[in-house]
Amino acid sequence: MVMRGGTSKGLYFVGSDLPSDPIARDRFLLQAMGSPDPRQIDGMGGAHPLTSKVAVVTASADDDADVDYLFLQVSVDAAVVTDAQNCGNILAGVGPFALERGLIRAAPDADATTAQVRIRMLNTGGIAVARFAVRQAMPVYAGSTRIAGVPGTGARISIDFEATAGSSCGALLPTGNTSDMVEGIRVTLIDNGMPVVVLKATEAGVTGYEQPAELEADATLRELLERIRLAAGPLMNLGDVRNRTIPKLTLVAPPIDGGTLCTRTFIPHRCHDAIGVLGAVSVATAALLAGTPAADVASLPVPGDAIVVEHPTGTFDASVDFDGAGAQLTMRRAGIIRTARKLMDGSVFAHDPEAV
Repeated sequence: MVMRGGTSKGLYFVGSDLPSDPIARDRFLLQAMGSPDPRQIDGMGGAHPLTSKVAVVTASADDDADVDYLFLQVSVDAAVVTDAQNCGNILAGVGPFALERGLIRAAPDADATTAQVRIRMLNTGGIAVARFAVRQAMPVYAGSTRIAGVPGTGARISIDFEATAGSSCGALLPTGNTSDMVEGIRVTLIDNGMPVVVLKATEAGVTGYEQPAELEADATLRELLERIRLAAGPLMNLGDVRNRTIPKLTLVAPPIDGGTLCTRTFIPHRCHDAIGVLGAVSVATAALLAGTPAADVASLPVPGDAIVVEHPTGTFDASVDFDGAGAQLTMRRAGIIRTARKLMDGSVFAHDPEAV
């Protein structure tokens, strides 16, 4: 199935429909997407990292989850498929897809108006609980919820995350500090579902209000960000990240549209037109921690209200609750609202039939 999940788009597979050998699976997915090729002209990819994604969904053998979800990022212009990160946008489509394919344990009855699906995110081991509208036991995609970066409206999908803090780095703040000096710039190294390096845009020589194309064209900025990223990798317990898509980097600035703070995010070498779901959760968490670059520029809401993360195409709301402070900080809850839509249901063919 081809689905839009949040502000991303990808191919959703039942796990048993793919080769069981990871090497054969990845070879097939590269051909299905049309990679490596900057246009992905001979496949289903959309010539951008946000439209070259895959969800592999299976019924879970774990009593604590309905389905298991493996996210795979298929590189556009390189023969690389990686499971090094989660994707919270593609996650938005997993619950409806699982219901469409009959993978969940307790399907809603014909009179139910809401379904709940517990999803184990295999990339990091965390649990996400998705709630969405149903009609006659099938997902409803039409609705009145609007999310920035997607035209029109759709049915609301609420997602609460469990145990996301430190899911890739081992701790919410892998260095134990709310800020560190990396390549001469004060940053926050944080992982609340997505490893992110957060820094003030002005310290990187920009305002933080530029459009993505302008930031991508700034060679000096990109070289600086890559130096910071490579230095941050070992500090975040990620090792050598030269050939990895994490950590992401988010430049923060004071809000300009009534939000909490303004962001520009590199993922890691392209500047995102919006911001990733779990990246937004990590940045929102940083904004709530005193002594971080994000907190320095944030206009914080009334306690209990959502953090409104401004990005190039709108805003993203994230709810974060925690106890304690510093290295003793404990996350209670992180939640987001997304929409998803089924675009196509059918068969995809490899260029080389032997690849299947």
